Amino acid sequence: MSVAAGRDALVLGPGWSRRWTATLRTAGEEVSCAIRDLAQAAMVPGGSPMRGFSWRRAQRHRPGLHFLVSTGRHHGAESLEEARVLLAMDFAADLVDVVSQPMRLRFDTETGRRAHIPDFLAVTRTGMWLVDVRPQPLIGPDDLVAFAAAAEVALACGWRYVVAAGWREHVAAAVDVYSSQRRPLSDPFGLRPVLLAAACGGGTFGELAEAAPFPPLGRAQLLHLLWHRTLGADLSRPFGDRSMVINPAGRTR
Repeated sequence: MSVAAGRDALVLGPGWSRRWTATLRTAGEEVSCAIRDLAQAAMVPGGSPMRGFSWRRAQRHRPGLHFLVSTGRHHGAESLEEARVLLAMDFAADLVDVVSQPMRLRFDTETGRRAHIPDFLAVTRTGMWLVDVRPQPLIGPDDLVAFAAAAEVALACGWRYVVAAGWREHVAAAVDVYSSQRRPLSDPFGLRPVLLAAACGGGTFGELAEAAPFPPLGRAQLLHLLWHRTLGADLSRPFGDRSMVINPAGRTR
């Protein structure tokens, strides 16, 4: 979503990247720097969240720790929406690493100094992403100002910035289904070459599963191949047995 509406409330102008600051937590210690130096500071290994993930009775959000196969570690999320974003990054972002609640930004607005902690800093094979997560109906004017500040910081660092404000529900559901077979999966019956060869000619998920000698195991192997993007499916439509599955690279093993 666009955060341009919040930019007018920011105090930018000459020297803003020296006045605005970021605080990071590394090896248990907090370190602050000007935004102009943030790109270098953020690359120091060992970064940890600026705040913890707490649980208490009757709280409205659902924090938790979520395992990512891309990093081999658990990562914190403060809500179910953030957990969805972590899963999507694990699936499609060429993820190398991610830090939850990575930094505290302090920035100037027309009404005074403010602070904001973005939700994720993701390191991918194609670059760095600063990510905020908030459902569209809950985004207010103050949020837009904070998001616009984060966008300016990302631009100054040579990163990309995005606000995850909503999902096509069938896309989130499909990725969740794929994720059921995202961990390492053995193939003692040699089903993958059969499925890959069948997918070269195209077919639906159900047809390819039935083409395997053991269809229930074939389904598990197909989901594993879809998660790892060895096979592809059209996510613009709800996923099911009638979904077309393709083998874009023509791999047979």
